[in-house]
Order: sequence, then structure tokens, then C-alpha cells
Amino acid sequence: MGHVTEIQHPLIEHHLCTVRDKSTVPSHFRAAVNRLSVLVGVYATDDLAVEPVSVQTPIAPADCHQVTRRIALVPILRAGLGMVDPLLNLLPDAAVWHLGLYRNEETAEPVEYYDKLPKSGAPNTALVLDPMLATGGSIELAVRRLMEWGVEEIRVLSIIASRDGVERVQRDFPKVKLYVAAIDPVLNEQSYIVPGLGDAGDRIFDTPQPG
Repeated sequence: MGHVTEIQHPLIEHHLCTVRDKSTVPSHFRAAVNRLSVLVGVYATDDLAVEPVSVQTPIAPADCHQVTRRIALVPILRAGLGMVDPLLNLLPDAAVWHLGLYRNEETAEPVEYYDKLPKSGAPNTALVLDPMLATGGSIELAVRRLMEWGVEEIRVLSIIASRDGVERVQRDFPKVKLYVAAIDPVLNEQSYIVPGLGDAGDRIFDTPQPG
């Protein structure tokens, strides 16, 4: 599937059960999202450029390697916030820039409401964080904005994606790398991923919608 990686790992399968289960309480849901984000993040960064350095251990000099590129995490508000802390644990020197998008429930299209990206100083690599890639509309807006900013390389990290959303990202942005824990087959009439996990933002922040 080109630049799309659906990660296969027993721990991913285990934690996907937790986030899919509608009876999972918010605290356990957040913890599972955290663990899945770490697993996806490790795979999504396995080819970052590094440079050799020498450090002094308590015993002797040691040859090591450090990541050389300037990296930014770009969570799609608000669900993407659930993936920030685990990625910062892996990349503590990464900058964090927020893009606010919400879903219009009538059209299922994303609406942008927050964008504070500066005009200059773009990082070398941006990791776009969004637990759910449904129609691909939010990711499309985010990727186009990051390209306008001047980001050289964009990678998208998600927990569950729909096949339609994956194909849209591949078609519109063939150079963007996409890393997901699972790809589900279809979207329903409301453009929710099936079987999916429901609304990731509501479940992370315990804000169920009325009705």
C-alpha cells in the first residue's frame, strides 16, 4: 500500500481490544490510547536520520547516535491531544503545534477553527497525530497547511483508519507516510469508521454527546 504501514504486533492487537470495547471506562481508554501511541510512534520513527556523537559515561567514552532533524508534533484538536504525551516521551525535544478542526455533523466535513502556525521556522519533519482517520478530510487540511508552512517531510500517525480515508491520503499525498494500528473496511452513513471505536475525542475526555 505504498507509504502506508498497518502495524502488526501482539501488543497492538491487545490494546485495540480495549479501545474498541464500548464498556471501557475513560481512564482505561486513555491509557490504551497512550500505549498504542507509543507503539505506533516507535514504528513511525524507525528511519529518522541520526548523527554520531561521543559522550562520556561514568566509566569511559562511548560512541552514540542522536536524531538530527527538527521534529514537530501536530495534534489535530481535540482527539489528537491524547497522543501528544506518549510521543513527547519518545521525542522530548520535539515542538508541539496545534491545529483545531471539528467535524460538521451534517456534512461530515472538517471545519478549521484554530491555527497558530508561524509563517517561518518550519520543522524538518512533522508528525500529525489523530487517533481516527475516517474520511481523511481533517488530515487533508492539516497536510496542506503544513506543506504551505514549508515542512519537508510529513508523517501521519493514527490508531484506527478507514480504508477510504487511507486511499484518500495516498491519492492526494503520495509522499506522506501513514502509520496506523488498524485499517477498518468501511464508513457508515454518518462517516464513522466501522467497526471503529466510536468518537475518540468524547471517549478520551469523557464528554459523551447527548442523544
